[in-house]
This record gives sequence, structure tokens and C-alpha cells, in this order.
Amino acid sequence: MAILNWIYVITIILYSGSLIGYFIDFIQHNRKVNRVAFWLLSIVWVLQTVFFVFRMIEYNRLPILTPFEGLFFYAWILVSLSLVINWYFRVDFLVFFTNSVGFLMMALSLFTPTGDVPQQLSDLLISELLVIHVTMVLLSYGAFTVAFAFSIMYVMQHQMLKRKLWGKRLLRLGSLSKLDRLAFVSTVVAFPLLLVGLILGLVWASIKLPQMPWVDAKVLGSLGVLLIYGYYLYQRVVKQIRGYSVALMNVAAFLIVLINYFLSGNFSEFHLWY
Repeated sequence: MAILNWIYVITIILYSGSLIGYFIDFIQHNRKVNRVAFWLLSIVWVLQTVFFVFRMIEYNRLPILTPFEGLFFYAWILVSLSLVINWYFRVDFLVFFTNSVGFLMMALSLFTPTGDVPQQLSDLLISELLVIHVTMVLLSYGAFTVAFAFSIMYVMQHQMLKRKLWGKRLLRLGSLSKLDRLAFVSTVVAFPLLLVGLILGLVWASIKLPQMPWVDAKVLGSLGVLLIYGYYLYQRVVKQIRGYSVALMNVAAFLIVLINYFLSGNFSEFHLWY
């Protein structure tokens, strides 16, 4: 549909305008610009939702299976989470850091094929189990991104306190204990989503594929993500370690998520569509 192309272009433009507004607010503490950026982002969410629904009608399926759709849905999740969390918790700068990743996903989707799943794969891929698997994995990535944003804010706050850089930005970042707690809660939500999503993916593979892809790059990468976040939770819950070190661990873990999302797919024979 030609209208989808226009919706997509307008969404990208408004998204970039919102991100610029949040950046100006981050640098200059401009509340008026912050409000404009918030409403622009709200419009972006509406347009993304409309695009998502129209594409679902056009292809008669949940549009999350192609690389383009995966990136778009990931960005939609980040916009949704950041707006909801900011509405309830009023965490300054969370929207800026989270949607910096979200806009990157939208920008990268410009360079991916926008068509439907290839015909030869459609029968293999379209099933309720696969849709639930992909949805849960992407939701977990969204929650991991929020945890990453909180951890980045914690690291910034810690460094500013250490260097005695007092000012409005320091106050707006929030307390260290609050940032640490919210990063932990986001990770606690994301971890079981990823675990269940991977289990469902393996169940689907055992049904649809001739043999289980245990040594596939995407499978190994996803298990690596589970292990590093599992170690983070072990340090946080069992050993009761809090603060700067686990915040850095959360940041490093998210970098593994990005590597798994973008790089391991290039070497995967299992995730040909994604």
C-alpha cells in the first residue's frame, strides 16, 4: 500500500524530531522542548500502531517474521515501554536513552527488505507457536533495552557524584537506588520472557525442522544472552551485590544482546527469515 510508505516516512521524521527534542532537553534542561518531544513520540506510537495494523491486514498475519518487521516491532515495543514507564514513574532521560536504541532500529529497518516472507518459507514459518516465540523474544529484548537505559543512567549518575558535578542533570537522573532497582526489575521481567520464548522456539524447531539446530549461531548466541543475564541475576539476588559493578554488567550484557540480534543472524542456517 502506498499509504504505508507515507506513514513510515512521516513516522521516521517525527521520531527524529522527538529524539532531537529529548537531546536538547538533556543538554539544556528545557521542559517546554521535553513536552513537545513527548507529544511527538506519542504521535509516533500512534503511527507505528497504524502501520502495524495495516500491514497485518495486507499480509493476513502478525507482521513480525521478516527482518524489516522484526526491527519495526522492536522499535514499537521500545516506544510503548518508554511512554508507559515515563507516565507512571516519571524517570527523566529514560525516554531519551531508550528511544535512541528505538530510533536506531527504525533507521536500520530502512535497509532491510520490506516484502513478505518468501513463498518457499511461508508454509514452514507461519504457525501460532512461531509467532508466540518471536513475540516473546522481542518483548524480552525491549525489557532488556529498558534495563540497559536505567543502567546507563546509573553509571552516569555514579560518575557525576564521584566527580562532584552538581547540577540539574544530576537531580533529574534520579537516585542511584531507584535506578538500580528499576534496572533489576526490568531484567527480572525480560529474563523469563526470553527463556520461555527460546523454549517455544526449540519446540517449534523440533516439530518443523528435520533435526534440532543445537550448534546454530543464533541458538548459541541466545543461550549466551541467557547465561550472562542469569549471572547478573545471580550476583544481584544470591550474592546481594548492588551498585556500579552490576550496572556495568547490565550494560555489557545488552551489548551481547545487540551482537546476537544483528551478527549471529548472518551466520545462522536456522533463522533464515529473521
